[in-house]
Amino acid sequence: MLNQDVFLERALLEEGLLDHGQLESVRRHAVEKGVDLVDALVQTETLTSRQIALIKADVCEVPFVELADYEPCYANTALVPRSVAERQCCFPLFMIDGVLTLAMDDPLNLEATDQIRQIAKCEVDAVLSDREQIKALTAKAYSLGHVQAGGTPQAQAIETEIGAEDASQPVVAAVNQMLADAVQQRASDIHINPDEHEMHLRYRVDGVLQEKQGPALSMHSGIVQRLKVMAQLDLTQTRRPQDGKFRFRHGGKTIDVRMSTVPTVCGENVVLRLLTNAQTFQDFHELGMPATLVSSLEEAISRPYGMLLVTGPTGSGKTTTLYTALGRLNDPSRNIMTIEDPVEIRLPYVRQIQVSQEIGLTFANALRSILRQDPDIVLVGEIRDNETATIALQSALTGHLVLSTLHTNDAVGAVSRLRDYGLPSFVINSAVLGVLAQRLVRRVCSHCRTPDPVTDTMRRRFDLEEAAEGFMRGKGCGRCGQTGYRGRVGIYEYLGFSPEVKHEVERGSSAETIRDLAVHHGMRLMWQDGLEKARLGQTTLEEVAKVASVLAIGAPGKHQRQAA
Repeated sequence: MLNQDVFLERALLEEGLLDHGQLESVRRHAVEKGVDLVDALVQTETLTSRQIALIKADVCEVPFVELADYEPCYANTALVPRSVAERQCCFPLFMIDGVLTLAMDDPLNLEATDQIRQIAKCEVDAVLSDREQIKALTAKAYSLGHVQAGGTPQAQAIETEIGAEDASQPVVAAVNQMLADAVQQRASDIHINPDEHEMHLRYRVDGVLQEKQGPALSMHSGIVQRLKVMAQLDLTQTRRPQDGKFRFRHGGKTIDVRMSTVPTVCGENVVLRLLTNAQTFQDFHELGMPATLVSSLEEAISRPYGMLLVTGPTGSGKTTTLYTALGRLNDPSRNIMTIEDPVEIRLPYVRQIQVSQEIGLTFANALRSILRQDPDIVLVGEIRDNETATIALQSALTGHLVLSTLHTNDAVGAVSRLRDYGLPSFVINSAVLGVLAQRLVRRVCSHCRTPDPVTDTMRRRFDLEEAAEGFMRGKGCGRCGQTGYRGRVGIYEYLGFSPEVKHEVERGSSAETIRDLAVHHGMRLMWQDGLEKARLGQTTLEEVAKVASVLAIGAPGKHQRQAA
């Protein structure tokens, strides 16, 4: 038995983390499985890898480094061959003033540090880190970093629909690592951007693009070719855009990927959109809707016929809101049919149709066919033209509940947009039950949140009092990737078609007039909902100001639009 194991056993017993009975059981497991004490403790779930690392750092009297709190430079992998890093369970973290900081599972292994000192030709400063984190970082960094001889790439567990591939190939390992890493970081898109001297890898997380360390530019061509094979695209065509799709499984989840390539002066630019079709929500409250709005929406979708519209730009969560509504309505007694481009979330009992422009299956044509399928509820992914708008509203007037989306800046703007499609006011009043406008703002990380003083700019913009308190901001931690935000929450405004609103619509009143009337009767604007969520510490004023125009600050009834 290694001396380190003896010291570790004594320390665990002294700290009360282990008793003699557990220790004997762990020893037997170690002998049976042929593993050391640390692996035996983790495999038997007696202790976590992090608990063991903290005790070992105390025993060895070396600093403990939480790898999740740092972003090591993957270029440092060129200093230590992968085979050595895997055998010695270490990773080259930083090179500062000619000294290499080396994360190790066993900093007292002088033979290993001497070997790495000779290979890297520099001084080595050993620190202790979690063994599991070191292994995960090694697999990730060496897959995306410089290709080296002497190491065997260990690709993440990615199952695709094109059959098994040799995961030991550097390009396959790099692609699998990118996909797995994006899923683990909850990314919605992967951007692979070739430049003149390097390849940029970016993930869109919580609606914001974040630069990540990626493979060298020399691997760009191979990565694009590998992705084209997965998406069944033309490998020989590099001078025109191509679109494709594929599916893979990771961590027990199935992820659909839409792939788009565009030729640029530096090579093919690739964007991958990740769609997790298993995404479901219990109710509207989980989306961040206030109780009064939830009551209004539930009242609207309980109607036997009519139209509920959700508005907002691309990526504002409209599909999630509509599918939350479908989840509330979905049961065997109702025939629910949808027309989407693409089908992002799948539900049982719901008949979902994918729009296909190549064969002429447009929203309008599919909607005509759906109406002959005896539907109770129809979801139209997007109203894009006059024909679709006309058929959708006629469906809402003939005994169907229709859910759909529009691209407008606010709820009142939906009335103007329907008028632009040539629909008369009496049809709009008869068919539309309500319009929900929404945006997504980033949620403050609950693990690093701290009180946030309001700046003078934000105080003036939102007309806040000097003593305004309760606002929070994330400092940045390993769980949120040092951004201070983790996840997103919606901010909303809902325009219900009350008799007063219908009267103004019938008169052909402007959007400003309709908004004034709705606010007078209790409508809360989107920025006001965002301000309330900022006061509760769920998001920041800066996030609200980025996505919502601030209206009606100052005297009642007076609208002042401020740049947001």
